[in-house]
Amino acid sequence: MAFSLFDSKGTPIENQRYTWRDMVRQPLSKLDDDAFTRIRVIMMNGIEIEALRFSHMAARFNRDLRLPLALIRRSEQHQATMINWLLSPDHSPLEITIAYEQVAIELTAAVAQREPDPYLAQVYRFGLLVDFDHLYRYSALLDRLEGKDPNNITQSYTDIVPARPTWEHHRHPSDDLRNPYDRAGSHMLSKLHALTITAAEQQTHNYYMNVGPKFSDPIARQLYAEIASVEEQHVTQYESLLDPSETWLEQWVLHEANECYNYYSCVASETNPRIKAIWERFLDYELGHFHAACEAFQTYERRDPAELITAPFADPIPLVSQRDFYRDVLVNEVDLRALGTQFVPKEQESQLTRDYRAMLHSEGEPSGPVSAGYLWTPGTELMHRGPASGATIATGAAAAAQRPASPGGMPH
Repeated sequence: MAFSLFDSKGTPIENQRYTWRDMVRQPLSKLDDDAFTRIRVIMMNGIEIEALRFSHMAARFNRDLRLPLALIRRSEQHQATMINWLLSPDHSPLEITIAYEQVAIELTAAVAQREPDPYLAQVYRFGLLVDFDHLYRYSALLDRLEGKDPNNITQSYTDIVPARPTWEHHRHPSDDLRNPYDRAGSHMLSKLHALTITAAEQQTHNYYMNVGPKFSDPIARQLYAEIASVEEQHVTQYESLLDPSETWLEQWVLHEANECYNYYSCVASETNPRIKAIWERFLDYELGHFHAACEAFQTYERRDPAELITAPFADPIPLVSQRDFYRDVLVNEVDLRALGTQFVPKEQESQLTRDYRAMLHSEGEPSGPVSAGYLWTPGTELMHRGPASGATIATGAAAAAQRPASPGGMPH
């Protein structure tokens, strides 16, 4: 059913109230709640943290907007707290990492299929195969360090297989930038999709930078360092899709519209009634924020927000398993690489990227060794484990097929 942001004023900011007990609620069950409920929690925390980051930056450059931004920002701080505190404390940092990568895969795949601009859809498919391989590498690390099956987190919704190898993700910055959408001519959804994926990747980058140093295992520390670097590349890639000629107020209206779009998507697909009530409440709050931003847009730019929000949302983002789609992408696009703003066959990668990658890997790289011999199968925590690294022993042709050489001849 179509959903219009202009049909309801939502809850006014002065009526958005919280208490500490309200914010810190009973968390999800790691094993009993559906994995997509956790996906929505992580996704919406990322959306709220992006809203906070944007609001702080906008306030630094716009004196007149400082109070309205501060009022809304405080509510969004408390929204982010309530959402992120839904993650249960029995998740290890590595299990949360597995969940973050599942979010990246399923959300990016869903957006890629809805994206109306073919070039932008290609950007999302290109990034999808990076996230896919990260899930595989971290799954191997989870097996190595904690003896756990990553499917306890992914619940069979998301495949755990290698994709474009992590050691080939590293590119020179000149090959990370993409062509932005056109603020005047692009579809409204193209703008919201770019904000959504940028928020998700920024959150992932921040998490890896904070949690990586907490590991004692040297390979784990190196793997987080390696993948955090790739996540920074992802933020660079996706934020470059935003049109830099948009005004601060245009960006504010779009941020608030995007929060509404994502909460609307969560309401449409959530299966846990307790969590769905939170999405419904915060959708109402975000409608209040959206209309406050629209008022500022009209006051200071003398423009109609309908210039930006040109139509109702026809459908929510489908927050369900996208397995059929990404399996097709894996088969057909795994060997694509970036050259400037375009995508090319692997052999056409730039020399700048080849040289940059060689420098990074000159003393070895961790994403290959961490998954050496690793082949995900159900119940790996019950299988025979190797004496050195603790990795599950995979034998025969299937295992050999999983171990192409990485830089320096190290198996992966």
